[in-house]
Amino acid sequence: MVENSEHDKGLTYKQRRKHKSEFKTREEYLNYELEIARYKRWGINLPFRDYRFELEDWVPALAATIGKIVMVAAMAGAFAAQFGLDAAFIAENVRYEMLIAGILFVIVFSGILNPRANLAGTHGPMIPLIPLIAVAGGHPLALGVLIGLFGLLLSVFKGGSKLVTLTGVGVRAGLLLFLGATGTIGQIALFNKWATNAHLPLVSVVVIFVTIALYAYLARAKLRWLAIPLCSLVAGLVAFAMGVPFEFVTEPGLPNMSPFYWWGETTGWKLGWPTFSEYIAVIPFAILAVAMWSPDFLGHRVFQELSYPKKAEHALMDVDDTMTVVSFRQIVGSILGGANISSSWGTYMIPAAIAKRAIPAGAMLTGLLCVVCSILGFPMDLAMWEPVLRVALLVGVFLPLLEAGMQMVANEKDSQSAGICIFASALVNPVFGWSLAMLLDNLGFIGDKDRAKQLSFADRLVIPSLMFVICGGALALVGQIPGIPSMF
Repeated sequence: MVENSEHDKGLTYKQRRKHKSEFKTREEYLNYELEIARYKRWGINLPFRDYRFELEDWVPALAATIGKIVMVAAMAGAFAAQFGLDAAFIAENVRYEMLIAGILFVIVFSGILNPRANLAGTHGPMIPLIPLIAVAGGHPLALGVLIGLFGLLLSVFKGGSKLVTLTGVGVRAGLLLFLGATGTIGQIALFNKWATNAHLPLVSVVVIFVTIALYAYLARAKLRWLAIPLCSLVAGLVAFAMGVPFEFVTEPGLPNMSPFYWWGETTGWKLGWPTFSEYIAVIPFAILAVAMWSPDFLGHRVFQELSYPKKAEHALMDVDDTMTVVSFRQIVGSILGGANISSSWGTYMIPAAIAKRAIPAGAMLTGLLCVVCSILGFPMDLAMWEPVLRVALLVGVFLPLLEAGMQMVANEKDSQSAGICIFASALVNPVFGWSLAMLLDNLGFIGDKDRAKQLSFADRLVIPSLMFVICGGALALVGQIPGIPSMF
């Protein structure tokens, strides 16, 4: 591999770049591209001057677009069910969110203004809480604005990066293992249920079997970055050959882009603008949403660290900058009328890390695909088709999380912290498990006791305790801790 010399350190990306023909392997070339990345934070970063496009950038772009369509549809559907809105609202709002994400935040922020910030995706763990938000008298706009404001406060005081630093290796591993295992089991269960309801129970078994074989081959051939598009394509072809019906039904078009339409009394959400009491009702849910961000962001950052070369620190996502972008995206998207609750975009970051690509080039392609799918409409039908959807999430998100978690468990100390994190996560959820395991790990009760001794009093006790109290308190208020009823 071509090494970076000392005199190269002050040069720009364009000055340091070398042609791919100068490298023995494709992997060496991609690693070098990561090592020479020098992005401007809150400046202007341009294609071909500050980064280049490669074939591998299409992988996270395709995966992110599929994931975005699916997750926003699930989010909009959950809100629609609570507020008595029809399927037309869901379809139009998903289209609207694809435009908001694609143009305003993926291309402009992660592609140009700050490539150290991961894309602002969808906060999946909040979907089960939407019925509670509605029962509590919450308003979607009030919820979105408060999440954004709380997130900005945390990012301004560098709270996100601090929590990442205080999370030990074993706790990180446990978090990734739990998310990967539960996600894998959940996706397969949903796929089996769908196949049974469609009176084609063998389809899910055959598709998953073929996916396992293909994924194993790609891993052995060191072509795992192709897993999402190739496995999704094969899954779709196998399912169609076995008689699963599919057709394109969504027609081309554009959604209504007026916030006054979406927040009208008789149009869009049909809720009007929120009142003061509706802001008060969503405070605990907004706190919980932001508390959930840290383990989510941590998982994505860790995945980059495992996949990138050690000298690629300038290509790693900045947790606080990502939190800033996600917060702004949440406030703006909610005011405009979108149904999305934002978080770090996992279906983009994980495939990008596997493909050994930094954020900006793939972000530009993701934004382009989001806009194209929104306008054309019918590509959303394919992305939401069950065989394609489930396989894309399995090989693009949950299996890689499992693998990364297993790689991080290097000794008995790490396995102890990982086990406690998984145990506590299974009791309540990953937010509770992460905050409790982090507190115990930093106190030296589990994991590496020498690491705990080197921490300051604030890092060892004050900050982890405060985080555990905030997370536990918010979970208790909204009825997420077993045995404690919701306060609403």
